[in-house]
Amino acid sequence: MRFEVSSSELLKQLNIASGAINSNPVLPIMEDFLFDVKSNTLTITSTNLETTIITELDVTADEDGIIAIPAKILLDTLKALPEQPITITVDENNGVKILSAFGVYKLSGDAADDFPNHPEEDDVETLLLNSKKIQKGITNTIFATSNDELRLAMTGILIQIDFTKLHFVATDAHKLVKYTIGNLSTDIAKSLIVPKKGLTLVKNALSEECDVKISFNKANIFFSFGRTKIVCRLVDAKYPEYNAVIPVENPYEAIINRKDFLNSLRRIAIYANKSTNQVILNITEKSMTISAQDLDFSNEATEQLNCNFSGEPMTIGFNAKFLGEMLNVLENDDIKLQLSTPSRAGLIVPTEDEPGEALLMLVMPVMMGN
Repeated sequence: MRFEVSSSELLKQLNIASGAINSNPVLPIMEDFLFDVKSNTLTITSTNLETTIITELDVTADEDGIIAIPAKILLDTLKALPEQPITITVDENNGVKILSAFGVYKLSGDAADDFPNHPEEDDVETLLLNSKKIQKGITNTIFATSNDELRLAMTGILIQIDFTKLHFVATDAHKLVKYTIGNLSTDIAKSLIVPKKGLTLVKNALSEECDVKISFNKANIFFSFGRTKIVCRLVDAKYPEYNAVIPVENPYEAIINRKDFLNSLRRIAIYANKSTNQVILNITEKSMTISAQDLDFSNEATEQLNCNFSGEPMTIGFNAKFLGEMLNVLENDDIKLQLSTPSRAGLIVPTEDEPGEALLMLVMPVMMGN
């Protein structure tokens, strides 16, 4: 096996593929990239069994072949080289030689036979989606997933396809986010739970706007775009009935400037009790007072913001960290905070949704004790 390739082009594809390599894999060969050269195309595969990344690029090959190459030493070498053509050769004993303008680097590869097979797209349903919408769906929901392995379903993001709509949903029982993309034309009605690690890799790999082919079967979901495919093993669990917790009637509504609210929360949260992160919102027709106190240390802080509120004056407590995470991913200048009573969930929604999209964020109140 022998081929020539641009060092920076190779590094770019390896950086994408390196996302699926864990530091302490189950099998030592999973610390490697699988290189497969066939008729001037190099296919690179990496896997941690939960996520598999397959990406390809053009090379000038004198000889086809397949080899597993240790990822760390190869990445470190390429990062330390300026852009230039390099030649990689492999001998019959899996010895790998990299030839650059500066010199020669030798390392030992592993037999490709030991590398795990990647999942095939058997018996799949497929739809096309714009990459920007996928990125937005992941960004808007990933922070709301749970880290509790005992509630396996909630550690992933629910992707729910409902003929003309696709919902991204995440919850950890304290907060919930639902981002909806409309105007789809599919005959698919399916719910899939995708691990957040795999979706983070998908989000990071989508550097340019493009159409993404999403295919899935009972076991895996495949995201294909450009010359890259990312395969994620689905979470085998049942997602909670999330619609049941979204309040239908939230008659009171406050319209607040998002950045002002976020900045105020960041300052006030410094004075909140560290175990509850509780901030108190006291909302009247024209203003909202945000306050926090930590009685253990005699710390307290108060600020006042302008807002437009329709409803009876209300005092409600929330976790400042959760509110901050939500306001941070929203993009609008103003947001609506929709409430009913101090003991029921509040909703944060944009004042205006993008055409064909809807975003709803729910946060449970923190009960106010003395």
